[in-house]
Amino acid sequence: MRQNYISWDQYFMGIALLSAQRSKDENTQVGACIVNPDKKIVGIGYNGLPYGCQDEEYPWEREGEWLETKYPYVVHAEPNAILNSTSSLKDCTIFVTLFPCHECSKLIIQSGIKELVYFEDKYRDSESIIASKKMLNSAHVTYRLFNDININVITNNK
Repeated sequence: MRQNYISWDQYFMGIALLSAQRSKDENTQVGACIVNPDKKIVGIGYNGLPYGCQDEEYPWEREGEWLETKYPYVVHAEPNAILNSTSSLKDCTIFVTLFPCHECSKLIIQSGIKELVYFEDKYRDSESIIASKKMLNSAHVTYRLFNDININVITNNK
C-alpha cells in the first residue's frame, strides 16, 4: 500500500490554494473550500468580481479614492464559496488561504460552519481580524493554522 499520500487537510487546503489561482487580483489571491462532515466538498470560491461584472471594467488597485480601488467591488473567497455551496453548511469546515476578515467571519458563522482552517494570517494584528476572532470565539467556531503543504506544487512555482 502506498505510504506517502496526502492527508485530508493537505487535500482540501490544496483545493483552496488552487482555487485562489483563479483570482484576477494582482496583489492578493484567496481561495476557499468548504467540506461537510463526510469529507465531501460542498462549496468552492475565490476573490473576484460578481457575476456579470467584467474584470477589465473595474479597478484592481489597493490605494486611492475608494471607488477607484478594488474594495467596493470584489467578493471575497469565503462568501463566494458559501454562495456556491451545493448543500447545507451546518457543521462544515472551511479551508481558506487567508484568515477571513470580520465581514466574511459573520457569513461563516451565520452559515453554520463550525471549523475554519487557514493557511496564513498575515493581517493578524488588524482590527478586522481581531474582531473576526472575537466573533468566531463567541460563536464557538474553531480555527486553526494549517500550512503543512508544498505551495509550489499547487501554484506551479519552481
